[in-house]
Amino acid sequence: MCGIVGYVGRADGVIGGNGTGHQALDVVLEGLRRLEYRGYDSAGVAVVTAGRIESRKKSGKLTNLLAELSENPLPDALTGIGHTRWATHGGPTDSNAHPHLADGGRLALIHNGIIENFAELKTELVSAGHTFISDTDTEVAAALLGNIYRSLSEEGDLDVALPRAMQLACQRLEGAFTLLAVHADQPGVVVAARRNSPLVVGLGDGENFLGSDVSGFIDYTRRAVELGQDQIVTITPDTVDITDFHGAPAEGKEYHVDWDAAAAKKDGYPSFMEKEIHDQPDAVAQTLLGRSDLEGRLTLDEIRIDPEELKEVNKIIVLACGTSAYAGQVAKYAIEHWCRIPTEVELSHEFRYRDPIVDANTLIVSLSQSGETMDTLMAVRYAREQGAKTVAICNTNGSTIPRESDAVLYTHAGPEIAVASTKAFLAQITAAYLLGLYLAQLRGNKFQGEIKDILADLAKTPDKIQQILDNSGQIKDLARSMSESRSVLFLGRHVGFPVAMEGALKLKELAYIHAEGFAAGELKHGPIALIEEGQPVFVVVPSPRGRNSLHAKVVSNIQEVRARGAKTIVIAEEGDEAVRAYAEHVFYIPETPPLLAPLLATVPLQIFACELATAKGYDVDQPRNLAKSVTVE
Repeated sequence: MCGIVGYVGRADGVIGGNGTGHQALDVVLEGLRRLEYRGYDSAGVAVVTAGRIESRKKSGKLTNLLAELSENPLPDALTGIGHTRWATHGGPTDSNAHPHLADGGRLALIHNGIIENFAELKTELVSAGHTFISDTDTEVAAALLGNIYRSLSEEGDLDVALPRAMQLACQRLEGAFTLLAVHADQPGVVVAARRNSPLVVGLGDGENFLGSDVSGFIDYTRRAVELGQDQIVTITPDTVDITDFHGAPAEGKEYHVDWDAAAAKKDGYPSFMEKEIHDQPDAVAQTLLGRSDLEGRLTLDEIRIDPEELKEVNKIIVLACGTSAYAGQVAKYAIEHWCRIPTEVELSHEFRYRDPIVDANTLIVSLSQSGETMDTLMAVRYAREQGAKTVAICNTNGSTIPRESDAVLYTHAGPEIAVASTKAFLAQITAAYLLGLYLAQLRGNKFQGEIKDILADLAKTPDKIQQILDNSGQIKDLARSMSESRSVLFLGRHVGFPVAMEGALKLKELAYIHAEGFAAGELKHGPIALIEEGQPVFVVVPSPRGRNSLHAKVVSNIQEVRARGAKTIVIAEEGDEAVRAYAEHVFYIPETPPLLAPLLATVPLQIFACELATAKGYDVDQPRNLAKSVTVE
């Protein structure tokens, strides 16, 4: 949540060149457009020009800010910052929007995160005579920074006053925050600080950038620098200087972004979500690419943990939130089956508050698309403090959770812009399968030929997903016909259970209607009371070919709900004719091994939710009240 962009450029653009530098406002606004997927309820910008700060901000969507800028334009400038805010302290109003000004309007500050000791600092500042005009913790940070800057500037060297003021301010702040500040005294400088909140530097020629993630500047550069915890960065057109909060020099790690701006465009689809649903064959294929050698042995180079230590693992805990937690639930079935290691799936925000049993033989596997999910990050840190080994499964290179884990398995799904996750979900399952097979390979739980066969089946999955996408007309027609539904239930067993929960979540997120996913075996233990005439019920039916098949039991569940008036909608494997007699609608998915079925069965449910919400006239890319990356606890 919250999007942050910073820019500083030279008048001549490239050093030694004859071109024209970018206008700060153009760069910042384009970055904010790229970051809209993070979720927000107000937006604002500030530029430094002619020895003063000029700022505009409005509640609501970016279009409101653009209208304000059209009516009250900003002057040309080569230094600027921009922000899309997700309300935490104070509601989504014009006065609470960022930037916030201090030092007599000569300093502007934007902020992602929460200042936990803001009340104490605010009392101190009010006692010193400061007046506040917003309800935010951010204005408190701005006032603190402004006061420190003024004291330092009166002592002498203006060139270092803003970075030094940021260092001293951060020493007093508690919580999770990214701060960006500019000052009228230093028109070619942006100073930023990072603690427990995302921030990345973009490197240009005669210009440099800051962003919540690389989307904020991907139109201009694919060279990036990841910042560490408790670091401050000062950018000018020609320099990037990094220190810790006490001024000691520090280094960032440079990396190359392996996708470009075109990957973050809709490519002719009506929404990013629909595009990303159609991206899924490639997302799964890219996650599988290069993970095995010619003999079929897995070679996960990013897993930097000593194989001998991994052989000693006697418990696995998967940490995740939301959709990622359902990916973890799917993975649990496969990992336990292949590795014979007890595996738990924990909601990250509950994990460290229940006194979990974790030791050096515990492997923590965290799942986060952004790599910045605060609940998951704090749970990973707690696990490491207890001596556990940690592996991150993540889609965002250079993000915090992978950097703070012992090892990482990147999904390579490409940018996911829509708030409700689709391709990241399938990519996370795929990566977790690879991890499970790698552990089985190390520990000798599976013969190499068996692992090679499973990898071969995984390699066929992208084509099977494409088959579903190519034949999605029927599920779209059904979705449009059900746009007035007020409640939809989802049933599944074994790996179909988390698929059912994910199907329900997608419908809740996008269409704002009641939806619940249940384990089909629980039906008679309570949920069947919800069944009434006309109640739509999706049923994810397991393959009739599986060992100890649950197929007959789930078909019985279909009969039970249909007998009570339910409208039954079935996801089944091709060739499964037994379900036809009991279903209003059947959607077939290609035949695949039972443990891999979630990679296929989920897709029709995504298409259904997207199409139904679209039919209701909702914005499927930016559902109300939701943010792409939850960066506060």
